[in-house]
Amino acid sequence: MKLLLLDAGHCLSLGLARTASSRADLELNVVDADRIGVADIRACHADVVIVPPFVSPADAAPADVTAHAEAVEAVLAACIETETPLVWCVADQMFEQGGEGLLDEEEVPSPIDTALRRVMATGDRIRAELPHHLIVRLGPLFGPDGRDAWLPTLIERLLAGKEVRAAEDVVLCPTSVDAVAMALIGILQQQRCGADSWGAYHLAGTEPISAYAFVSIVRTQLVTRLEGIGETVVPGPLRALTLNSGTPLRRVLNCRRVLETFGVHQKPWRLELSRLLDDWIAQRAPTASISDPT
Repeated sequence: MKLLLLDAGHCLSLGLARTASSRADLELNVVDADRIGVADIRACHADVVIVPPFVSPADAAPADVTAHAEAVEAVLAACIETETPLVWCVADQMFEQGGEGLLDEEEVPSPIDTALRRVMATGDRIRAELPHHLIVRLGPLFGPDGRDAWLPTLIERLLAGKEVRAAEDVVLCPTSVDAVAMALIGILQQQRCGADSWGAYHLAGTEPISAYAFVSIVRTQLVTRLEGIGETVVPGPLRALTLNSGTPLRRVLNCRRVLETFGVHQKPWRLELSRLLDDWIAQRAPTASISDPT
């Protein structure tokens, strides 16, 4: 199966590249640009086009969000002309107001923000004009590298002694980039084998947690691991932010449909976080042992 992927530097793009490199049944082509055209699809004979998410549209400049929507629509036009399936990944922030319980796949986001509504219009076009599409809504991504990987930036700030601020009243489901990459490839392989189950799906890590609590866990585990290789650090402080008056904002995606349709289970973010921190320490440990005078 030949995949054509937009945005080479995105953390999900790098996760898909890592997963594809270990498989003989996949060929991954990446366009290092903001758009994919008909010529790109035909040049690599792509079976599927994948567009990574604009990770934090609610916190970005409206012009940037609009530019992303326009780029996706350009990709959509190319997919329509070449009859190529499109996978568009979307951030959970599209559910601007969250929900008291689980957010189901059948629930279409209805944001108030003008820029987010522009993105929703793009989703409406995809649903109306391209039958073979997947709109995959993701929890907040974290990974080892790439743009919007969250974890590297967080570690860098903590080790630099800089304050890290995070909301204590925003409940979300952190989601491993590598887990998403494996799930997407599994879904696409089943589609290629005749599943023919297009539409909207949710992918997110298990166990809802506040943004502040997640950052706190990263900080604690980072210090523990560094002490284990003989490094003493004073990480940057954390500050809890209150962004909502009264009831916390909950963005907890219900991933029932992706399980029932494709057998894709949610991965616990705690296990994925632990693995990534272990890998980070393993890369750092040789340097630490060389500089250790003992």
